[in-house]
Amino acid sequence: MTVGKKLHQALTSLEGLRSEYETFAQDTDDKMAQQMFQSGAQQLDSLITDLRNRVNYVEQQEPQYKVEQQMTGQQRQQ
Repeated sequence: MTVGKKLHQALTSLEGLRSEYETFAQDTDDKMAQQMFQSGAQQLDSLITDLRNRVNYVEQQEPQYKVEQQMTGQQRQQ
């Protein structure tokens, strides 16, 4: 697995986790639990932003790590 794919996979995982935290916050009636999950979702938002910035930087520095570009190239070969 390339660095680009690993970065995108990590980003997708964080986004999924953030979504789960938001769902947990909505599904509970416990106010403390809601606050905990909402706080966790906000922290994940910060991590997602940081990682997305890193992905963009890496893709600018190393164009071969662009996942979309690699997928497009593979589709052309088929």
